[in-house]
Amino acid sequence: MRSQARIIIAGLRGGSGKTTVTLAAIAGLRAQGVRVSPFKKGPDYIDAGWLSLAAGAPCYTLDPFLMTSDAIRQSFSRHHSGGIAVIEGNRGLHDGKDVLGSCSTAEIAKLLQCPVILVVDCTKMTRTAAALVLGCMKLDDSVQIKGVVINQVSSERHASVVRESIETYCGVPVVGIVPRLRSGRMPERHMGLIPYQEREDPVQAVAQAEALARTHLDLPRIIAIAQAAPVRQQEAQSTNLQAATGKSSRGVRIGVLRDAAFQFYYPENIESLEDRGAVMVPVDALQAKELPEIDALYIGGGFPETNAIRLSENGSFRASVKAAADRGMPIYAECGGLMFLGEAIVLDGTAYPMAGVFPLTFSMHKRPRAHGYSVALVDRPNPFYPVGTRLQGHEFHYSAVSSAGAADGVSYAFAMERGEGIVEGRDGICYNNVLATYTHTHALGTPLWAESLIRKAEEYHG
Repeated sequence: MRSQARIIIAGLRGGSGKTTVTLAAIAGLRAQGVRVSPFKKGPDYIDAGWLSLAAGAPCYTLDPFLMTSDAIRQSFSRHHSGGIAVIEGNRGLHDGKDVLGSCSTAEIAKLLQCPVILVVDCTKMTRTAAALVLGCMKLDDSVQIKGVVINQVSSERHASVVRESIETYCGVPVVGIVPRLRSGRMPERHMGLIPYQEREDPVQAVAQAEALARTHLDLPRIIAIAQAAPVRQQEAQSTNLQAATGKSSRGVRIGVLRDAAFQFYYPENIESLEDRGAVMVPVDALQAKELPEIDALYIGGGFPETNAIRLSENGSFRASVKAAADRGMPIYAECGGLMFLGEAIVLDGTAYPMAGVFPLTFSMHKRPRAHGYSVALVDRPNPFYPVGTRLQGHEFHYSAVSSAGAADGVSYAFAMERGEGIVEGRDGICYNNVLATYTHTHALGTPLWAESLIRKAEEYHG
């Protein structure tokens, strides 16, 4: 297997079935003994978790809004560990943040000279599917569409007409025909797929995906497309992509909440701390009675609302987090972590107490309160970022603050230029050495994040 073999699996739109096809392709390739390096375009934790499970390897993020082109190329070179790199796109192939398609999956394909396999939901269409594929090809002919998977096929005749139309008019092969699945579909929740950590049968779900690939995908042809990708000049790599000034000489210990409630972490963020010499200490907020001996705490996103009862019942752990915040331990929290540091989460009229670091109460809504890229300007003092720093990240949450009180020493450090934030266009709530935000950041685009967390941990370590 050529070391630079790679493909992007993209769709015509969100919900086209590209995650199912990508998961199947990864599981099918791995079952054949092919080593797979998974990647996800766009800010996504849940799909990336499933791809990681299927590949048996971390799934890394490639996103032109969250990081520079150089960082994308360097990360891809560093994390493509042989075999085939499989990148799942997001939304439609050419969908970006503007009319030029900036930050689109197509931009990643061009940046990495990566052949594209396009997933087409052909529900209630035949020959028109070819027109859609041809349109994607003609919109930007520097994007190399090399194969098509037709999805939601209703019959053999339907499949035959669609396939012949695409191959006749577009000149690209159909490398998969996926029927309309009536069973075995991946269950979803408001943010997309349910995280694999919450499934009782995640391994069985991956086995079903592998069976789908074996039956409905032309894996030899997909491998051939990946192997035919043009040779890329390998990017200069360093142990740390963020060019840290040096490793922490003290080996600070940074706790990270990792359990059913808190699952949303970019592996690059964890690596960026480890590259600087930090020892990462996993902590289960649902089981642990108190925080271990650590010098800082990192709380990512997740679904604390689905675990609100268990979090509220673990009073000793909540109290230990509050005590750590009061004595000045550095704590950085994002989204679900922000909710955990509030007073309570209200579900169906019942308030479930959380850590109580901030005077905020959160409630859940049926529609998204924020969904997409965000930009925050740091305009007030805080423990981690200099005033004037501009943060590019993303928000994805159905929660919102239903009650915000005032407390001594509590302030908001961010002004939202794009996105919603916590309250009234403000984000980045601070207390002592604690900063919590709805904005998710990526370490490759915000290297100051890891540097600052390490620095504060060293100061606290003494």
